Amino acid sequence: MKISVIIPSWNRAERLAAALDSVCAQNVTPHEVIVVDDGSTDHTRELLARHYPEVRYIFQQNQGVSQARNTGIKAASGDWIALLDSDDRWKPCKLEQQQAAIRANPGCKLCHSDEIWIRNGKRVNPMKKHAKHGGRIFRYCLPLCVISPSAVMIHRDIFREIGLFDETLPACEDYDLWLRICAVYPVLFVDQPLIEKVGGHADQLSRCYWGMDRFRIQALEKILEAGVLDQDEALHHDERHLVSNLVGSAEMRIEVGSPLELAPRDTVLLASDGLFDNLLQPEIIDEIRVKPLEQVARRLASAATARMDEPVEGKPSKPDDLTFLLYRRESPPPRG
Repeated sequence: MKISVIIPSWNRAERLAAALDSVCAQNVTPHEVIVVDDGSTDHTRELLARHYPEVRYIFQQNQGVSQARNTGIKAASGDWIALLDSDDRWKPCKLEQQQAAIRANPGCKLCHSDEIWIRNGKRVNPMKKHAKHGGRIFRYCLPLCVISPSAVMIHRDIFREIGLFDETLPACEDYDLWLRICAVYPVLFVDQPLIEKVGGHADQLSRCYWGMDRFRIQALEKILEAGVLDQDEALHHDERHLVSNLVGSAEMRIEVGSPLELAPRDTVLLASDGLFDNLLQPEIIDEIRVKPLEQVARRLASAATARMDEPVEGKPSKPDDLTFLLYRRESPPPRG
């Protein structure tokens, strides 16, 4: 088994060193390590030349993470591709355990693992919806990205059949690829945290773009148009309304619930993961219950952003796009 490690990086020399150190510390030595420098202007080139001369270094003009990963995959000579983001780290047994799992399951084409989340130097606990799975996991891939690039090993045959990362997507490119793969292939899951997923810094993609769900919708549209997922299959999973009601044809639409008539002072909140991944439901309800709507909006935005920047023990924390809409039915004016 020849494993090619692909690390895209852009102006992250300091974090890249920690990622490379974690690769060098592996119990199993990979066939090759490739760093694709996506147009860095820091000292990435000098770092690699001085401290990691055995690493294959590829420089390109800045074209985004998808293009950088694809460049590395095309240049790799191994039959298995192990991706690692430049701000993440592997446990020393990562490649060893995945290699053993793959050999025990010879039909496997993709293997991923559990992970540890680090935010601003502190460990935080993922929410239940971020739980990882193995087998036929397409249904779990619909509402959110459930495979981390740094946790995955992919046989290169998958790229020949499914294609590479979509270079037209500035974000959610991993969500798009996992959808396409998991609509066709089962995946192997190693139920051990083999990576440290490090977040909280300002250059994370989830902080660079507003309205991340618009890119997820593009990915859903693509998979329906490609014919990989037929309408019958699209209608038989727990999150079917995401496909049918947002991007499906009229005959596929599903009633998700009965209409509700709002009473005076009732409040409706529509929000992205940036809110619900950082504040607990009771915290949100407490803010909404009695305060003026404008004040509620300011306080929710402030609280969610603070939780992203400074994790609190026992509370959720995950940097993500923060978009929400609040509506309150006002009381009718008094008669007379």
